[in-house]
Amino acid sequence: MLYHLIRINYICGTLIDKFYIMNIHEYQGKEILASYGVRVQRGIVANNPVEAVAAAKQLTQETGTQWYVVKAQIHAGGRGKGGGVKLAKNLEQVTEISENIIGMMLKTPQTPPEGKQVHKVLIAEDVYYPGESETSEFYMSVLLNRAKGRNMIMYSTEGGMDIEEVAEKTPHLIFTEEIDPNIGLQGFQARKIAFNLGLSGTAFKEMVKFVEALYAAYIGSDSSMFEINPVLKTSDNKILAVDAKVNIDDNALFRQPKYAEMRDVREENQIEVEAKEAGLNYVDLDGTVGCMVNGAGLAMATMDLIKYAGYEPANFLDVGGTADAKRVETAFRIILKDPNVKAILINIFGGIVRCDRVAQGVVDAYKNMGDDIKVPIIVRLQGTNAEIAKELIDNSGMPILSAVQFQEAADQVKAALS
Repeated sequence: MLYHLIRINYICGTLIDKFYIMNIHEYQGKEILASYGVRVQRGIVANNPVEAVAAAKQLTQETGTQWYVVKAQIHAGGRGKGGGVKLAKNLEQVTEISENIIGMMLKTPQTPPEGKQVHKVLIAEDVYYPGESETSEFYMSVLLNRAKGRNMIMYSTEGGMDIEEVAEKTPHLIFTEEIDPNIGLQGFQARKIAFNLGLSGTAFKEMVKFVEALYAAYIGSDSSMFEINPVLKTSDNKILAVDAKVNIDDNALFRQPKYAEMRDVREENQIEVEAKEAGLNYVDLDGTVGCMVNGAGLAMATMDLIKYAGYEPANFLDVGGTADAKRVETAFRIILKDPNVKAILINIFGGIVRCDRVAQGVVDAYKNMGDDIKVPIIVRLQGTNAEIAKELIDNSGMPILSAVQFQEAADQVKAALS
């Protein structure tokens, strides 16, 4: 169970995550943390090498740092392993490293195979300065335990490492603290966390303040996850966030306008962005069969149907209750932007929307798009006026395959792709 929770926390690629969260950059997450009193590694974002050098000079004036950490800003973890985090020991290296990172296609375990293009870097202060005592790195995250309906703080002494590997191989090094939503985080819980991390004295008190401020930021920003890896204990016993991975609840953005402005659509799947602007619920997947469905439950069942037929869904697409010709055509065009799509399965239940109206929309959209549609189309319509809808499809003269039963639709998909 613990390893499963770590995977939910660390790999944000599920349908639920894509629908209901907004990812932001590290520097933006640190801005939120700092606004709630969390001590963070200070840094300044730069869009080009000239701005990077100016940021480094400003950091030296403000913090006294002589070394600088140049961090690629993309919506993915594992940036260091992919060459997206480098230490610069002077301004010349700041220029050189920034030139190399900005514009690169950064590949990490959490990016698509082709990687993500880096548009900006964060120039951060060097916080691993020498001192009499050693530094320590911890892992800490705040997220929702969906199984129990409670927020939880997950933490470990093994910060800065692959937390999935830690959870799988040494689960005893992962701690969790569940929080009663009726009373919130209690002082004894923050002290328990500091104790389990092996801290004492000033570092203990600093960690208690850090945990309390971190949880306040999580609640106050309507986030679904705050992940800090690592949380650093400096050589002079300060506790600060060196990194910040933040997911904000998309459904709460109406009351968080300043956070809504942090959205960077360049980091998002462009087909998904276009679909959202058109009012369609769309998630890009890795299969070959495009789906056009009304209703999330039916969409999930349709994806299972495709897998039952021996294939993989290319997307999740819910057209909603107004599947007219224009909306269907928009959905067609969005699905066909994926070059991997080899067939499209339309599965509509006519409750509020009549099946004959959907069928006419499919036919009209097909006529409008002409040669743009080069893949088989299978249409299954059930519900109000389903018989009339089938007649419309069958008599349209278009190469559209119709089905009535689930199994029949699966067989049609199989036949079309075999």
